[in-house]
Amino acid sequence: MSQTIAVIKGYGIGPEVMDATLKVLVVLNVVLRYEFVDAGLSAYEKTGELLPEATLAAIAKYRVALKSPLTTPVGEGFSSINVALRRKFDLYANVRPAISFPNTKSRYENIDLITVRENTEGAYIGEGQSLSEDGETALLTQKITRKGSERIVRYAFDMARAIGRRKITIVHKANILKSTSGLFLKVAREVAAQYPDIECNEMIVDNTCMQLVMRPEQFDVIVTTNLFGDIISDLCAGLVGGLGLAPGANIGMDCAIFEAVHGSAPDIAGKGIANPCALLLGAVQMLEHLGQVDAARRLKQAIIDTMNDKDHLTPDLGGSGSTQSFAAAIIKHIKA
Repeated sequence: MSQTIAVIKGYGIGPEVMDATLKVLVVLNVVLRYEFVDAGLSAYEKTGELLPEATLAAIAKYRVALKSPLTTPVGEGFSSINVALRRKFDLYANVRPAISFPNTKSRYENIDLITVRENTEGAYIGEGQSLSEDGETALLTQKITRKGSERIVRYAFDMARAIGRRKITIVHKANILKSTSGLFLKVAREVAAQYPDIECNEMIVDNTCMQLVMRPEQFDVIVTTNLFGDIISDLCAGLVGGLGLAPGANIGMDCAIFEAVHGSAPDIAGKGIANPCALLLGAVQMLEHLGQVDAARRLKQAIIDTMNDKDHLTPDLGGSGSTQSFAAAIIKHIKA
């Protein structure tokens, strides 16, 4: 039975890395169909809308989307298209793996951790933002709920149990933010008590950042709130070579969107040198979500083998390869 997914090619280097990713998926013989839709600046240039109804309808209909980087025009409506999509479809779980790959500009070789970030609450919800008339004082309301905290922590524990992870670190700032982060920590402790088979520890966010730099191998799964998760997940990407190797899954009860988390890099758009690895790894997450575990495993291994060869690495990884030659090398390994 075929599965149709919504495909958002994005802006800047987005179409280039998406084309490379779709070519690789064809070789995996996964039964997928695509409906191409637009969002962000590319959509605005065509329709005058940043998030056209046709795009929202396609994501709602097919329940799965693969998304390249987007650009939000300055001064236009949404502060972020990505945030708008997360809120529209209640994509409450942002899942960001960070894995060491061969031949990267990384200080570490043994990292394999996942950040699970609450995606719909906290500092990014946009509620209660105000600026005084004299421009001297800005205010922002942060909202943390029991429901939001419970479902993200439970997601992290269920995910860990399903994929064989054995340790979860609850990251917070409850020593200072006693109401918001305090509620998150309290609920997280209640949920953790229901999973005696999984080791659990707690860590204040600033210490977490230091420990990630000093001894990242101590971490397995990190679960935290929106703002902290945004920062920590990018820090983790830096540990393994940068955002060019960083995929992200945005999971809700009814829909899921998989993406490369880096930007649209308009300065190199059209040059054919963009690294497609992050979106390919996002496709790995998508295939796992769709139950096509063997295809996901084969794709991930082909990426590792291509990185190990070094011959087709893109310039950001220290090579002289192109977007298409990198994809072609992956295809060769899949067929081998």
